[in-house]
Amino acid sequence: MSANRPQVFNYKIRSRKERQRWLRPVQCLALLLLAALGCVSAAAQSVAYVPTRKSNSVAVINTATNSVIDVIPVEIQPLSGAISPNGQEVYVTNSGWIFGSNSVSVINTITNTVVATIPVGNFPIGVAFTPNGAFAYVANSNANSVSVIDTATRTVVSTINVGASPWGVAFTPNGAFAYVTNQSANNVSVIDTATKSVVATVPVGNNPVGLAVKPDGAFAYVANYLSNSVSVISTATNTVVNTIAVGATPITVAITPNGSSAYVPNDGSNKVSVINAASNTVTATIAVQANPRGVAITRDGALAYVSNRIANTVFSVVNTATNSVVATVMGVALFPEAVIIR
Repeated sequence: MSANRPQVFNYKIRSRKERQRWLRPVQCLALLLLAALGCVSAAAQSVAYVPTRKSNSVAVINTATNSVIDVIPVEIQPLSGAISPNGQEVYVTNSGWIFGSNSVSVINTITNTVVATIPVGNFPIGVAFTPNGAFAYVANSNANSVSVIDTATRTVVSTINVGASPWGVAFTPNGAFAYVTNQSANNVSVIDTATKSVVATVPVGNNPVGLAVKPDGAFAYVANYLSNSVSVISTATNTVVNTIAVGATPITVAITPNGSSAYVPNDGSNKVSVINAASNTVTATIAVQANPRGVAITRDGALAYVSNRIANTVFSVVNTATNSVVATVMGVALFPEAVIIR
């Protein structure tokens, strides 16, 4: 090596023991960095998408700063949405109300732009992806049907007849079955996703709307809007095994990732009921703002986001450890309906 050349690194490791001694602090530093990264809250790494019905748009919120960072125009009266399992796309249902959009807007989550619009049945509301992301199921309320979208081609490949006025859709974790609430029929259709046919119909309370399936797939929780209750369906027997009284007009359900609790916004009482999924009892009631509609929980289960439609706040942020509101996010929101967390 020339004497004039900068000497960047000339330490020679002469033995295995010496090599281990040199590597040990480097390994410790790497472990500390990994631990620090692992401790970053999922909220700090996530973005929320909120369809705002009267704005004909979707508000995009940075959940680390609780601020609106983008507004994405969609079609008329968006009501609900879902994010693909790979996090790359959000599907938003455009009900059209009396104007007839009857479509799904496909939002690219990298560019926050609509990259496709898919025609579906009349007055679409609920939408959910199969766990493998290959298909999206859309409940068409005024068509009494479910549109099955092939996400690769972004086309409807099947239409499944269900009960009257379907509203919500949720899948079992293995993707074998889809549960669809039929609000005018007071029941839930169970669809075999392999045959794309209804294999069971489960009576529940009056006007069932939103629902969620536990992460272990054992039970589905159904919000009965006009019964002020939640029906618990055993997915093994497709029967109701419990009915839980909640607040006035419950509309949606979200379950924590560990399956311990269900969060149920009651849009008639401006509160969120927290259900202990082991005992199926309400263990907390959280006051939020006017007309809470949508709810989503972060991947780490630390926070629940609740949209407040009449208050026109994007959402209330609930700490799930204390079951208290820790923030209220303001922004571009005219009738926020659902919350979708990336």
